[in-house]
Amino acid sequence: MAYFANRADAGRKLARRLRSLRATRPVVLGLARGGVPVAAEIARALDAPLDVAGVRKLGAPANRELALAAVAEGGERVINREVDLARERGELERRAASALEALQTQLRALRGDRPAIGLRERTVIVVDDGVATGASLRAALAHVRSQRPARVIAATPVIAPDTAIELRGDVDELVYLEAPEWFSAVGQAYAAFPQVSDAQVMGLLSRRRLDWAAGPSEEVQVTGAGHPPLEGELHLPAGAHGLVIFVHGSGSNRHSPRNRQVANALGEVGLATLTVDLLSREEADEETRTGALRFDVERLSARVIDAVDAAARCGRTAELALGLFGASTGAASALVAASARPERVRAVVCRGGRPDLASPAVLERVRAPVLLVVGGRDPRVQALNLEALRWFGGPAELEVVPGATHLFAEPGALEVVSHLTARFFGRHLLAPGAAAHP
Repeated sequence: MAYFANRADAGRKLARRLRSLRATRPVVLGLARGGVPVAAEIARALDAPLDVAGVRKLGAPANRELALAAVAEGGERVINREVDLARERGELERRAASALEALQTQLRALRGDRPAIGLRERTVIVVDDGVATGASLRAALAHVRSQRPARVIAATPVIAPDTAIELRGDVDELVYLEAPEWFSAVGQAYAAFPQVSDAQVMGLLSRRRLDWAAGPSEEVQVTGAGHPPLEGELHLPAGAHGLVIFVHGSGSNRHSPRNRQVANALGEVGLATLTVDLLSREEADEETRTGALRFDVERLSARVIDAVDAAARCGRTAELALGLFGASTGAASALVAASARPERVRAVVCRGGRPDLASPAVLERVRAPVLLVVGGRDPRVQALNLEALRWFGGPAELEVVPGATHLFAEPGALEVVSHLTARFFGRHLLAPGAAAHP
């Protein structure tokens, strides 16, 4: 008798057993490919981000469903204890190397230009549609543990009883719905158990990213001494661990389509964003007429610092790890703010930035990791960024986008910027341990 109508039905039932984990703001990983439809239902129910756990099973020649071994995306390997190692090891090593190469190619296609979700110090739920020998799941768990999560939960609708006993030592918690004595194959637990395609996995990941990014946006104001209230927009996905404040350049504002595109990419990986107009409407009109304010780094930096302080006072954002994204001349103000609030700012990205507008003494006080992104066809700004690299007091790196000019208007150029930015902030902000500290 089948326990589940299909993988989605199994995922919904399993989600009910996992609902107490919602408060931990977990990450849900589905083993590619069959585990992803189950994991998608769990991620939706727990309001959690969804990613794929890349694993390739090395099946026995006479029974491809019987795993002799499995390899995970980081190269971690698990060999079935029943394998005759003396006879099979050489063949398994050859097949594992080939499988790892194919797996990494597959994952690049499944994830597209999005980085894998950071797992450090997070609660991670690793999901499969069923577990027989457990080799694939143990390989995935080994890769997850290598990233130092806070807690690892394995979840599956159905599992072989002996495997359930063996797996308990590999996880903080094992959650399953059925462990039938008659277990012989995962598919027997389902009324419908079709193959899952890469296209289905990509669709599930994409839909969950859009749902996750579609958190509420609201108009806010940033106040401070000596300037009128500044208009801003806060986008706060549920469960976000980090917040990025955008610091635009001269002649721009919070509605900049370039910054909006980058902000959307950050929302897709679960980062909150705050875009702020650093000039009042009257000041913006003056800037348009005279250009007198575009290099007023002192004035603009003070307002960025006010935005950083406002985020620290707001109950919904106070605990979020904070990053700054500075574009063009706004990069200097972002770096000044990072030097003035080292206890708050955990990472900075500058797109086509002018770090030279901040003094070397300021750059030396920037302790947060910094990523400088410049266009390959923007030689003047590229030279200024190369010179700035030697002054930073903390880790700094430079990425050159080939063929891009100063505004990254070339086809695909801004997508590269968005990918680099999401990956950098994901590494430094998404883990709870990256949160600001005194």
